[in-house]
Amino acid sequence: MTIAPQCVVTLHYVLIDADGRVLDDSRARQQPLEYLHGHHNIVAGLERALDGQAEGAELTVTLMPAEAYGLRNEALKREVGRDAFPVPELSPGMRFQTPGDDGPQIVTVLEVHDDSVLIDTNHPLAGQILRYELEVLTVREASRAELAKGHPLPPDTDHTQVEDKKLF
Repeated sequence: MTIAPQCVVTLHYVLIDADGRVLDDSRARQQPLEYLHGHHNIVAGLERALDGQAEGAELTVTLMPAEAYGLRNEALKREVGRDAFPVPELSPGMRFQTPGDDGPQIVTVLEVHDDSVLIDTNHPLAGQILRYELEVLTVREASRAELAKGHPLPPDTDHTQVEDKKLF
């Protein structure tokens, strides 16, 4: 079976930046990535590169920023009140997850002042050229429940029970 929309794909990956530093390694964490192809579960450039690949495929994909986490947008830096943060001690480089217009977003602290904090809501990997080393482990058809949810369900999920419930 080859990777196409409506398939659940399991793969191992190593994510490497332009300087050759390993940013993430699913094999080292012993946790392969599982995603629903065609449902924007992974960055667009990576999904395009995987389209049509089969189980056992090994490939290296280099993505420009626009194909990965986007270009940096300086307008996404702004000052917020110091009281917006749940911790008493703040320092540059700290990251927090917060609700955003399109779902959760990562906020990076750039500067800390007495009454305000300069933050950056760009994705931490925005503006970077990234290389992925990939190994496709499995490809299978998604269940109706997974298609309705828009992502793979845990392996111990009874898909028939989920499918019988009203999802809307």
